[in-house]
Amino acid sequence: MKQFSHNPAGLKHKLAGAVVLFVICLLVQSAAFAQNNAARSVEGKVYSPQDAPLSSAVVYLQDSKTNNIKSFISTQDGSYRFGQLSTDIDYQVWAEYKGKKSDRRSISSFNSRKSLVIDLHIKD
Repeated sequence: MKQFSHNPAGLKHKLAGAVVLFVICLLVQSAAFAQNNAARSVEGKVYSPQDAPLSSAVVYLQDSKTNNIKSFISTQDGSYRFGQLSTDIDYQVWAEYKGKKSDRRSISSFNSRKSLVIDLHIKD
């Protein structure tokens, strides 16, 4: 009859290995989830009716979920940028300059691009 020896040290090593493997699996899943839900950005330029870049135009970004509005004043070359936007919320972006507005542009949560470029044209 064969005898089995009890080896507590070997059991501890196997258990530690299983725990490490489990932690690695959790980290990989977390990284994949974070990558899929990474924030997006939208940027562009604001243009006059004559297609000249406009500095000091106010660009608005409205969150469709909460209706909160963020604003950005366009830079010297007409640029604006909003970062850290949720990928699962729809947005609208538009600009105003001296009482005149651009059309509203929609940003859909179904759009999978992480970086969007939307130029805005102020109307006469």
